[in-house]
Amino acid sequence: MKEFMKAALDEAYKGIDNGDGGPFGAVIVRDGIIVGRGHNCVLSGKNPVLHGEIMAITDACRKLGTHLLDDCEIYTTAEPCPMCMGAILWAGIKAVYYGCNTKDTESIGFRDEVFYKMLNSENMGITYSEYDREECLKLFRDYSGRADKQLY
Repeated sequence: MKEFMKAALDEAYKGIDNGDGGPFGAVIVRDGIIVGRGHNCVLSGKNPVLHGEIMAITDACRKLGTHLLDDCEIYTTAEPCPMCMGAILWAGIKAVYYGCNTKDTESIGFRDEVFYKMLNSENMGITYSEYDREECLKLFRDYSGRADKQLY
């Protein structure tokens, strides 16, 4: 699991270093192999839906030639927003491992709390677990300390 969260962190750093968007990266894993990668591209793509999870799902679907990822899991640096959770559910992904929680995201300036309140993970029928929070908090601290940071 650690290597997959590290890959998600690497994606997030790649995105913020390129000015693509906020500190959000994700990877899709099938049978212990990363099959999709993505990071937030809201700023570079000038599109509010280009979140890390969406980019990783898109990459995995393209590479695997399918719209269903029901034999996959996702590792993401922050708890998925409702839009991304919807995409995860539509893709059939059965396990979500996230680093930072909604309070952590809010603490670095993202105003997502209102959206998270709509999400009730207990009724989704999937594994939904916080994982490797300390490493993801380091990502958030690094992002917050950047002079060139932009929200989204």
